[in-house]
Amino acid sequence: MRVGLLGTGPWAQRVHAPALAAHPGTEFAGVWGRRPEAAAALAGAHGVPVYEDLDTLFAEVDAVAVALPPSVQGELAIRAAEAGRHLLLDKPVALDPAVARRLAETTERLGLASVVFFTLRFNADQAIWLTAQAAEADWFTARCEWLGAVFTSPDSPYAASPWRKENGALWDVGPHALSMLLPVLGDVVHVTAAGGPGDTVHLVLRHAGGASSTLTLSLTTPPAAAVDGVSLELRGAAGLTRMPGRSEGPAEAYARALDALHSAAAGGPAHACDAAFGARVSEILAAADRSLATGAGLEL
Repeated sequence: MRVGLLGTGPWAQRVHAPALAAHPGTEFAGVWGRRPEAAAALAGAHGVPVYEDLDTLFAEVDAVAVALPPSVQGELAIRAAEAGRHLLLDKPVALDPAVARRLAETTERLGLASVVFFTLRFNADQAIWLTAQAAEADWFTARCEWLGAVFTSPDSPYAASPWRKENGALWDVGPHALSMLLPVLGDVVHVTAAGGPGDTVHLVLRHAGGASSTLTLSLTTPPAAAVDGVSLELRGAAGLTRMPGRSEGPAEAYARALDALHSAAAGGPAHACDAAFGARVSEILAAADRSLATGAGLEL
């Protein structure tokens, strides 16, 4: 599978490009970026072509991997899908749920494979744990904390990210939390959100299966308090279980996302983390944003 990469930022440099170059069965076909000099540098580092024109890239690849801000990703991914290209997307797929839904509908209409890279869903230990919990019934409640120091740590490579500054933890790490909760507790039917210090957001969710969950999301946690800042616990008839810690980096998880794209593109079933799932996550986050703005809980 020939895969072209859209995007040149730190995430593309650290994860997407190296994983595409290393993946067996994938040919890293080239790079396009909004900053031509950055695209040329990233392409040169991996010995692949740099593309100045998106349509030319789309014409020469089988699939497109996207490492762009969510305000840009959705519309460009729709263009790639309309050109007949399979999609490996990043989260969130779009800030506008209408764009996210249109993207999902386009991939479905054209019979294209799509995979959204929710990191934990492709980490080996977390994926095994999630499958086991999704097989259980009668969950009562869940508690998730995702406390990061992106904006308080002096050496964070993502602190200068404009879209993270504007949209904060809700849209950056909220998708990760939802990607783990929805397969176990079911869809969200009601959301209430409250703000905390910095970009901290607290969510209370009611799920279709009757369970409830609480989420605390932040990228402005003091560094000392952000140690072991990612946790998820479930309580129900089966007892108490906690998500295991991460034992591998994002590049290994990205390789599994590429495996999933290969499988779906070859005629296998759609992956659970496809564009439709990504669109639903964007809809829930948009409702949480509205709840923050109005101070009221919202039915979905």
